[in-house]
Formats: sequence, C-alpha cells, structure tokens
Amino acid sequence: MNNFSTLLVANRGEIASRVIRTAKKMGLKTVAIYTEADRHSPYVMDADLSVKIESSYLDSDAIISAAKTTGAGAIHPGYGFLSENHDFATKIQDEGIIWVGPNSDSIQIMGDKIEAKKHAIKAEMPILESVNDAASAKDIGYPLMIKAAAGGGGKGMRIVYDESQLDESIKLAKQEAMNAFGDDRIFIERYIERSRHIEVQIIADKHGNVLHLGERECSIQRRHQKIIEESPSPRIDSEQRDKLTQASLSIGKTNQLCIRWNH
Repeated sequence: MNNFSTLLVANRGEIASRVIRTAKKMGLKTVAIYTEADRHSPYVMDADLSVKIESSYLDSDAIISAAKTTGAGAIHPGYGFLSENHDFATKIQDEGIIWVGPNSDSIQIMGDKIEAKKHAIKAEMPILESVNDAASAKDIGYPLMIKAAAGGGGKGMRIVYDESQLDESIKLAKQEAMNAFGDDRIFIERYIERSRHIEVQIIADKHGNVLHLGERECSIQRRHQKIIEESPSPRIDSEQRDKLTQASLSIGKTNQLCIRWNH
C-alpha cells in the first residue's frame, strides 16, 4: 500500500468535518473543497487547505485537479453520490490517487441489484427468488414487487396484486427507472407483506478482514423511502440477529467487497 500524508475530502458539511477531524487525529494533512456558498462553512475552516470548486461537488475532474494541486495522495468521498460512483472511483485510481472506499468493482456489483443477488447466492445467503420478465412472474405467485436493477431511494418500485396489473406496472416501473437512473432494467420478486426492513453495514480491509457494525431497523418508510433508522432493531431476537449479521459477513468475505485504500 502506498503511503500518503495528505487527504482530500470530496464532500461538504457534517460528514466532511467528521472525516477531517479523524484524519487529523491520524496525523494527516487535510484538504476541503467548497463552492462560493460554502466558503465560510465550518468544515472549510477545519481543513488545513481548501480549494474552491467553480462547478459543483460532483465534478470529478475538478476534484482530481484539486487533489493534484494540493499534493493530496488520497481522496475520501464521504457518503452519497460520489461514494457510490464506480466510474469516479476508477478515475481516481487511474490517476494514481488512493481511493478511500470500496474497490470500484464492488461498487459496480452492489449498485446493480441483479448482480448483487448473484453474488449473494455465491455466499449462500438466503434471498428471494426473482425473475426478469412478466411471463415468468406467474411462477412466483402474487402479490409481486417490481424493482429497478439500478434502483435506490424508492424509485422504480411497484407492487402488483394480480395479473391484470402486471404489464402496465412493468411499463411504469421501467419508465421511472430510466428517468431516474438511465437504466430501465427491472426484476420481479414475491412481495412480502408486513415484512421488516433491516440492514447490516459491514466494513472490511485489504487483508480480507470483515466486521459488521450491527443492524439498523428501517421499516418505518414512506413511498419505500426510509424515515427513521433505529439501532439495534427492537423486533429481532439474538438468534435472528446472529444469523443476519453472519450472512452479511459471508457476502463480504466471499465476494471481497472490501473497504480499502485502493491504488
């Protein structure tokens, strides 16, 4: 692993401040990026160096230019769009800059729900059966849930209660997915009513060590978008919690979905 002494944080606000504080505790020099509106924001004041971005916080070329100008050897994306953009991660690595986050292949896999399910199967994780077309959907049984392969934020999701709704629901889901993600691929699963939405977050290193950070209860939603996250979940027992977290570790280890200093 290449050593670096300067870290650029490609984000703003509270998450940028948190990353900057931690980086300083590690003895790293820090660089913030900002637009004119954020010139006097606390995170900019917290950083050792700051660079004004003339366009937007999603301008990858401007971010890489800022890293080169300040001698930053690594870029931390914080959370949000850039942290989930495999093209951005790849571009940074191609420039010889260390990407602090999951490797770009992992980002691409987990950003595609169809591919992510394939990798979950390899890890022997129990998942719902899914199909990609209306003709096969009847074999699953109603009600059904249509999901966008590249989806997120509740976009491109439709519940179908009977066959008469299926074709129109697929059409609408594909349109919404294309408008939101530029990708109209969908897949269809059995819709489980009165289910719980519980997530487990994992963290890993380049040596293949994988840890879980506990589970989050995310079942309180509006339009398939989370409103409240609660940890630990009050609705599962210790046995269920262990099965859930172990399954999460398994997919991380099997597919090497590692958070690492990539270079």
